[in-house]
Amino acid sequence: MAERILVVDDEEIIRESIAMILEKEGYKVDKAENGGAAFDKVSETSYDLVITDIEMPVMRGVELLEKVAQRSPQTFVIIVTAYASVETAVGALRKGAYDYILKPIEFDDLLFRVRKLFEHRNVVLENALLKQEVNRKYDFHNIIGKSDAMKRVFSTIEKVSASDGTVLVSGSSGTGKELVARAIHFHSVRRNKRFVAINCGAIVETLFESELFGHKKGSFTGAVGDKDGVFKVAHGGTLFLDEISEMPFQMQVKLLRALEQREIYPVGSNDPVSIDVRIIAATNRNLKEEIAKGKFREDLYYRLNVVEIHLPELKERIDDIPLLVNNFIADLRTEMGKNIKGITNQAMNALIRHTWKGQVRELQNVVERAMIFCDAEYLDVVHMPEDLQRLVDPAKPSLPADTVTLKDAVRNFERQFIESKLRDANADKERVAADLGLSLSTLYRKMEELHIPLKNK
Repeated sequence: MAERILVVDDEEIIRESIAMILEKEGYKVDKAENGGAAFDKVSETSYDLVITDIEMPVMRGVELLEKVAQRSPQTFVIIVTAYASVETAVGALRKGAYDYILKPIEFDDLLFRVRKLFEHRNVVLENALLKQEVNRKYDFHNIIGKSDAMKRVFSTIEKVSASDGTVLVSGSSGTGKELVARAIHFHSVRRNKRFVAINCGAIVETLFESELFGHKKGSFTGAVGDKDGVFKVAHGGTLFLDEISEMPFQMQVKLLRALEQREIYPVGSNDPVSIDVRIIAATNRNLKEEIAKGKFREDLYYRLNVVEIHLPELKERIDDIPLLVNNFIADLRTEMGKNIKGITNQAMNALIRHTWKGQVRELQNVVERAMIFCDAEYLDVVHMPEDLQRLVDPAKPSLPADTVTLKDAVRNFERQFIESKLRDANADKERVAADLGLSLSTLYRKMEELHIPLKNK
């Protein structure tokens, strides 16, 4: 869609000339002979750009600029001025004008500036949309889970996001620690600054200090130039230190000092560099046990553990497995271009019963594998790895091996009992409701609560 531009000048020949040039370039152009008439048009029509002279009757260009900024802040303004009023034009820039052009107007220059303006605007809009998409993706409301264990996690995330305190995220590998860290960042006041993640277990010990704090040229063999460390790169934002237990003991002292003094010393420099970062650390180990073994500093532990968020294992949140699976299917359906509608009850039962040592990450990988091998409308047991296939006896549904509470056992019995009735009745829900002594609406509510697909297969 062509951009809409309003040209404002009390000299008709200038007004018409600018309009003609812009129209030849494909822009939609309106004209106004003074600031008052221009503002009336801005009040009625949405413009991408206003090109206005400064000296005009009724309303001067600077006043029009101020009114446009109030009424239509998304509209850009370019000021046209004579040499004698350059100072006025500079003042207009301070009040929000995007650019100014000197008279006599060079039309090639005008077109160049207009093109650059819209290129700049498109980049800004793309960045804004990308930022919104990133925020949406990592908003903690989009982390999947309705179990009591995950509700406690969400509550803690919401509270710590509003603060600037250091957070320690603990949990087994694959539970989503970095996802939580990103959710905290993108829900905090630092959301417009950088989120920098570094895995402490993947850094060569001799390069640890340089990776964290940076180094100066010539400070060691191979330092051919200055390098910024992750603390400086993340300045103003959030630094995520994953697998913090893997940090060498001698480096823990320097990290503690950096956190307490809010300054770092690049390798080879005696000059401190001030830092402003929020630290979120993560570990899959029990740090208190690491402290007892002499592998982790107790003072650093308490400096990092202002607030701890512990992520539950899948066996502690069995009710979330159907939600996670359906979410993975929905995401992968688009990515893979497959028209897979869902998953059969037998396959879901296998996923629920499996012991997920790799946690959510392993579950996601199994669903992705099944999607690759599935050519039907629903994922089935045959699309799963053999160890999951062995968990299912089609003739005799059984309770999940990892059921941990009476509530879970009752829910799973209800789920399997209703699924069995639906199979026997060929998915005739009215018949099943009558057999169970329930109203049809109650059956639907039960199916929703138990995550039984309404289009039961």
